[in-house]
Order: sequence, then structure tokens, then C-alpha cells
Amino acid sequence: MAFLWGWFAYRHVAAFHHTGAWAYLLVSISETVTAAFFLFRSAPASVSSDPLDWLFAIAGTFAPLLLAPAAWGLLPAARHLIIAGTALQIIGLASLNRSFALVAAKREVKTRGMYQIVRHPIYASYLLIFTGYILANTTWMNVILYLMTLGLMLVRLRREEVHLVLDPAYANYMQQVRYRVIPFVF
Repeated sequence: MAFLWGWFAYRHVAAFHHTGAWAYLLVSISETVTAAFFLFRSAPASVSSDPLDWLFAIAGTFAPLLLAPAAWGLLPAARHLIIAGTALQIIGLASLNRSFALVAAKREVKTRGMYQIVRHPIYASYLLIFTGYILANTTWMNVILYLMTLGLMLVRLRREEVHLVLDPAYANYMQQVRYRVIPFVF
């Protein structure tokens, strides 16, 4: 896993040096910040023991690390979505603090910051980051990885909530914050 992240970071920092496109550097920083929050997370009260939760979490986390810089993009200006997504990700991670996890795990229920708007702001940030990335770096392989990542993210989100709703505090939170990722939509 560390190798995959290192390979991703290397390719994107090299693309930044080669093209000067700051979006490559920003995506690399974004993934590094996420890794740092994962390393310093708090201990959970419970973690899902369902092997499928683990499979979807690992696949969904690491599939985007296979995205590669491309010489062409359908909409190069979409790199601006990466800025918005990274800002949302940092605010979401700060709101979540040390309650970050890859696999569904019960920790303190967060209800402040971005978690007052949607239940999964980190997934919302990924949606923006990866959409901007794909539109600016359009290849068939990137599109396939993007669609796979979105599918895994959706399955992962639903499976996380099945685990988390066992906590009455989270069930109450779900009633207070209706939308999962996109306000007024989903």
C-alpha cells in the first residue's frame, strides 16, 4: 500500500515538474494529508469484521492511486474542481479529526463543521477531486478507474452506514443530517 501511494505521489510530482500544472501537486498533497490522518487516527470502539467491508474499503481507497497524469483532457479547466475538492477534504478531515478510518468503525460521532451539512464530506471531496482529475486527464483507463472508484465509494458508504447505524447516536445524527454526500440531492 505504501508502495502504491509512493508511486502515485512520484508520478504526480514528476508531472507537476514537467508541466507546471499545480493540480498534480495538489492531488498528491491531498492523498498525503489523508494518509497522515489515517496514521494518527484514534482507536475505535468497534470495527466491522465483515470481509466485504474490508474488501470495499481497501479497493475504494487504493483504486484512485492508479490514476495517471495524461497529456489530454476533455475539460482542462476542470482542474479547478481539484482546488474545491481539496479544500473540502481538508475542512472535512479537520472536522473529523482523529476519527478517520478506512473500514467502517465506530468512533465518536462527529456533528460539527462539514458534518452539519452532509454525513460524508470526505466522500464529497473525493467526488469533486476525482471528477476534476478525470476531466483534466482523460484516458480510457482513468475513466474506468473513476467509474470503479465511484461505484466502490457508493457501496462503501452504504456499508459504513449499516455498521454505524447500530449506534443510537449515529441513528439520531442520520435524522438530523439527511444528505450523505451532496446537499439536497443525495
